[in-house]
Amino acid sequence: MLLRLGKIFVFPIKSLDGISVPAARVTSRGILEDDRVYAIVDAQGKTVNGKREARIHRLRCRYDAAVKEVEAWVQDASPAVRFVLADTGPLSRWLSDYFGYAVTLKHESLAGFPDDHEAFGPTVVSTASLQTVADWFPGTDVASVRRRFRSNLELEGDAAPFAEDSLFGAPGELKPFTIGAVRLLGHNPCQRCVVPTRDPDTGAGLANFQREFMERRRLTLPAWANAARFNHYYRFALNTSISPSEAGKTLRVGDAVDLVPSAAPVGGSPGL
Repeated sequence: MLLRLGKIFVFPIKSLDGISVPAARVTSRGILEDDRVYAIVDAQGKTVNGKREARIHRLRCRYDAAVKEVEAWVQDASPAVRFVLADTGPLSRWLSDYFGYAVTLKHESLAGFPDDHEAFGPTVVSTASLQTVADWFPGTDVASVRRRFRSNLELEGDAAPFAEDSLFGAPGELKPFTIGAVRLLGHNPCQRCVVPTRDPDTGAGLANFQREFMERRRLTLPAWANAARFNHYYRFALNTSISPSEAGKTLRVGDAVDLVPSAAPVGGSPGL
């Protein structure tokens, strides 16, 4: 399979809408610049996200190209209000009014606010995988599934569904691969939470989504995926990390994807 980087998404405010970008620089802490560098936290310092607050799905936002300003509004309920991201106070107050309790927008530009502190790099999926999942659930499409799972790097090309499953190895193994000039380490298939079960615009749950997803995933697990990494089948997309040695390098749409030769499994690989 010949794969290239087809799309790059960053999500400047954790749990809110993302932005498609043509290129993304790697920070010194191994994240994509502008990805999850702001987080909404409550008075106890706990993150306000889709796992605990379904109302977050009704929040829309749109960033300027430089990711310095954001327009935010409530779906079908309020006009857009523009905020300067560097001045977090006004947006914090607007969000507090929406949720009905005090929240603050925190900022961390280099490390961001990842869910996984070991596999803290960009998540990777293929367009073919997104299309397959959309086909499992009538009434959904690729755009909806993309927004449900919120992956950073989307691979395109001559690829069967779940090509990204070739980019993780056995338990305890970090599998190296490159996208353009950037070397990444594939950790494991990402364990999903309640968020993908919900409509990304309304927060309404899709009945039996998790159960149906798990059964379909089990039945379609590709031969190149290491089944030992699936203690359950509610796993989708690849968790990665990026070494500090890659800081300052840039991922660009169109970059080729290659396995590091020494990491190829005995007996061949899917031939990325």
